[in-house]
Amino acid sequence: MEKKYIAYFSILLVGLLFIVRLFYIQVLDSKYKGSPLNNSAVTPKYDYPERGFIYDRNGVLIVANQPSYDVMVVPRDVKPLDTIEFCNLLKIDKEEFIKKYNKAKNYSPRLPSVFVAQLSKSDYAYLQEKMFKYKGFYIQKRSLRQYPIKSAANVLGYISEVTTTDLKNNEYYQQGELIGKNGVEKEYEAALRGVKGVKYIQKDRFNNVIGPYKGGAYDTLAIVGKDVNITLDIKLQKYAEDLMINKRGGIVAIEPSSGEILALVSTPTYDPNLLVGRERSKNYSKLDNDIHEKPMYDRALLAQYPPGSPFKVLNALIGLQEEVITTDTHFYCYGGFRYGRGSKAFMACHCGVYGSSIRLDMGIYKSCNAYFANTYKRIIEKYPTSSEGMKKWSEHVKSFGLGDFLHNDLSTGRRGVVPDDKLYNRYYPTFNWGASTTISNAIGQGEILTTPIQLANMTATIANKGFYFTPHIIKKIDNKPIQIDKFIQPKKTTIDAEHFVPVIEGMYNTVEKGTARWSKVKGIEICGKTGTAENPHGQDHSIFIAFAPKDNPKIAIAVFVENGYWGSRWAGPIATLMIEKYLKGEISRPWDEKRMFEGSLRDEYDKQLLAEQLGKELEAETE
Repeated sequence: MEKKYIAYFSILLVGLLFIVRLFYIQVLDSKYKGSPLNNSAVTPKYDYPERGFIYDRNGVLIVANQPSYDVMVVPRDVKPLDTIEFCNLLKIDKEEFIKKYNKAKNYSPRLPSVFVAQLSKSDYAYLQEKMFKYKGFYIQKRSLRQYPIKSAANVLGYISEVTTTDLKNNEYYQQGELIGKNGVEKEYEAALRGVKGVKYIQKDRFNNVIGPYKGGAYDTLAIVGKDVNITLDIKLQKYAEDLMINKRGGIVAIEPSSGEILALVSTPTYDPNLLVGRERSKNYSKLDNDIHEKPMYDRALLAQYPPGSPFKVLNALIGLQEEVITTDTHFYCYGGFRYGRGSKAFMACHCGVYGSSIRLDMGIYKSCNAYFANTYKRIIEKYPTSSEGMKKWSEHVKSFGLGDFLHNDLSTGRRGVVPDDKLYNRYYPTFNWGASTTISNAIGQGEILTTPIQLANMTATIANKGFYFTPHIIKKIDNKPIQIDKFIQPKKTTIDAEHFVPVIEGMYNTVEKGTARWSKVKGIEICGKTGTAENPHGQDHSIFIAFAPKDNPKIAIAVFVENGYWGSRWAGPIATLMIEKYLKGEISRPWDEKRMFEGSLRDEYDKQLLAEQLGKELEAETE
């Protein structure tokens, strides 16, 4: 008897729950109240607006539109048809037809879905004449992207069909619609897409169209997407990409006075037109599966490298602020810096100044490891404990935006690594670590990792003598300048402005008579710093940071060239060529430009690939 009553009670409870739910949907929930979507005899037909154009900072068109046509299906309206004939027209097989139809039916029997996307003009013209034979199918016009300048693919992003996650997260979209993915297309999707229009078509019980629902009272017109101006100088962007042909790396150029990104380069790159049209999926898979070149990987925002010698200028600034050095403080270099217990460890130096007094200015332009190792040691040992010294040092470094995402309007990024006392306490829980243990931080090696955009931002901060504006890519929407608080409010460092003056002088002398003297540009006062980042997987990386002019800087830049040996070999010439191109519009060193255009590091990358393959083979043999 007890089991019988339990069964009765369960049935009663389930029935009550259904009644309550139906009451909520039909009476309390206003989601579909008064909406034509609540009427099964009504079918919506969408009108997709043209997506907004994208221009560069100077009004040059970099993303336009081209017409496209989708075959749509309303599953409940489909009548028996010659499937083979229809498949031939659409250039698909019967299995794909069934798969697409079932997907649309599962999504909604009465709502339209994309059946075949992005027909060409010729396919559309031929198919349009025959569509009357296939009930439940119709052609929907929309637009696809077109890239007149084959550049900045990593910045612009692309558009593709919405995913299941997109549909769950945003009620605006229907299955088969397009949405911005990555880059500007993703970040400014709401402005670029516009607002789709809709017409509600009413049908009778025989499924015949009888006209607009309620005389079109619920119909809406499409609103065209807003045009967007981004901060890139597309000529500079394209020039940088050409200089980086057959090289891997990242370049970021920033306007110091605003934080506007002038160039954001990642190479190898790809033609953005490859991700448009019916070949998009195939091309995307090919690009995404290229694990060696990684054209879809944005090295300017995601690649984390040791900053190398450019980081020395930051240690100089911290040393001045902490009053452990002055501009007249001198150290001696005997081919390097000896440190550690019993002074057995040795950091080599190639500054070429042996046994002579080295002050701050020469330390920077000769890039002396011994000078900055001594400076770093004094910073850490100024405080009672190494933990306190490291904590203070880390705070100074982070105030330049390192070790942070920068909170910009770019769709991806990494925070890099700035070591602090907590990190080393975890590394050495039973060991009394100190400046000698962490001495690689003195020259931008060790645990420090930075992305190209972070190093470019650090350079802009030095150019501004102690503050920066968040790097950003948006300039105008609908021809109206964008003023976003986090972009226009300056972020101050922990270093006083007065300390930047001698450091900037040292960077100026780096180009005039130091390690970057071969990249000097007549008529432009460039302040720079070369760098060579150690790389355990092959040749070292070539790095260069710079800003110009020295007074009232217009451009700050960071260049990373993977496996490029040393800073003045590849990164230095590329950076200074870009600076000259941007400031003067022409080049005074055509021989250097030609060398960069034609120069290749392909042999180095092939060696690296071969070493990886041999390593895998040896590993397989030992197993």
